[in-house]
Amino acid sequence: MASNSLLNTREAARFLRVSEASIRRWSDSGLLPSHRVGRRRERRFAPADLVLFLGKPTGQAQTTKSEISSVYIGGASVPIRTHIAPIYGADAGGLRLSVPFLADGLRAGQPCFLEAAGAVLDRYDKALTEEQGIDFAAVTRNGQLAVLEGPGANAGEAVSNWERLWGQALAGGPTVLRVVGEMACVRPMFGSEADMLAYEEAYEVMAKRFPVVTLCQYDAREFDGEIMLRALKAHPDMFDLNLGGFLN
Repeated sequence: MASNSLLNTREAARFLRVSEASIRRWSDSGLLPSHRVGRRRERRFAPADLVLFLGKPTGQAQTTKSEISSVYIGGASVPIRTHIAPIYGADAGGLRLSVPFLADGLRAGQPCFLEAAGAVLDRYDKALTEEQGIDFAAVTRNGQLAVLEGPGANAGEAVSNWERLWGQALAGGPTVLRVVGEMACVRPMFGSEADMLAYEEAYEVMAKRFPVVTLCQYDAREFDGEIMLRALKAHPDMFDLNLGGFLN
């Protein structure tokens, strides 16, 4: 194959909409085929291999301990590797789907991640404790529920951080990962809402490679209509499900 038909690391990262660090890590681990060219043995990637990589989930042969293929959200069966954006307009509506979703995972011994801070985090603490009977302090202390203020300062850093956290969570064996991101709490980590949505788009590509179900929660009181429309476009799984079931 001629070297001029191959992509370099930067071009491959742009193609997959991830960081260059992710490309190098996947290449080093053998997940992403690469070629070495020139005297400096620089990496090059075939576009066909990148297209194939997009549809080849990480750990496909070992999805979960019990071969779970879906989880329940609001009474609906949702496949693993689903990335959705519930929208709500009241505090109670923001907890309707996400709190039972986390509680189910915690009871099943699955690693859970919650991006929230301040009064929003307090609501989760109260609802998980009083409504679901979860010892919030215990599950956060032992690491089963990891509480994060935000994923990173930019899309590349955020994606790399998730890969690291999920890699650690999966080191003990196959399982289902559950993530709830309160985007009004995540937004201050980025320079702008455009940067936040660029992260959402990169996350959409990266998360398909892991046994994770993600709820990126949007408080309609905090975002304008244009941002909400772009958020829906960044979560195409919403259109394969009953969209109305995720509007609170």
